[in-house]
Amino acid sequence: MATPTRDRLLDEAMRLFSHKGFEATSVSQIEAAAGLAAGSGALYRHFKSKDALLAAGIDRQLDRRAAMADIRGLFAGLGDLHSELTVLGRYLLAVIDQETELLQIAARTPAGLSERLDTAHAALVNGLTAELQGWITTWAPQGGAEQTHLLAALGINSLLGERFAANRVRQLEAPLSEDRYLQEWTAVLTARVKSLSTESQST
Repeated sequence: MATPTRDRLLDEAMRLFSHKGFEATSVSQIEAAAGLAAGSGALYRHFKSKDALLAAGIDRQLDRRAAMADIRGLFAGLGDLHSELTVLGRYLLAVIDQETELLQIAARTPAGLSERLDTAHAALVNGLTAELQGWITTWAPQGGAEQTHLLAALGINSLLGERFAANRVRQLEAPLSEDRYLQEWTAVLTARVKSLSTESQST
């Protein structure tokens, strides 16, 4: 079954926005990529403007994210800090990978150009940080909001940075495998959460 024109426009627009940037992508380029006559104005039969197209693409990403399984259900009952964090780390990477286009568009678009984009990007990063902080708090309930948020931010930023480096940076050395990176990420955070829990108990 052929993909509807509106969906093709959304797919190609988000792809082009992520690779070229929102401002550098023209309506004609989107039309051509979607298999329409470039410069024909066919895009405007489905979207009022390029801004409206971006907003629709962001909304679609948000809908996809909402459809993902609840994070707690992925490791319910494991009862082991290291095992839970390993599963949680894979979940967080899966969300980041699903949101690659949104993250790349945000990276290539000046802040303030699209309020919808700024809001969606902040919601993604803040949401991931809140998920990890909630998990840390479960294991170190006396850690304090500031400390658990700091540790969660470090954890999320390291995953975002790894994906950014893998997708955007030309590395001189062979990149680490995802499994090896996640193994080390889990080991470091596990040790820090354990120490945070111990610090909390001794005070």
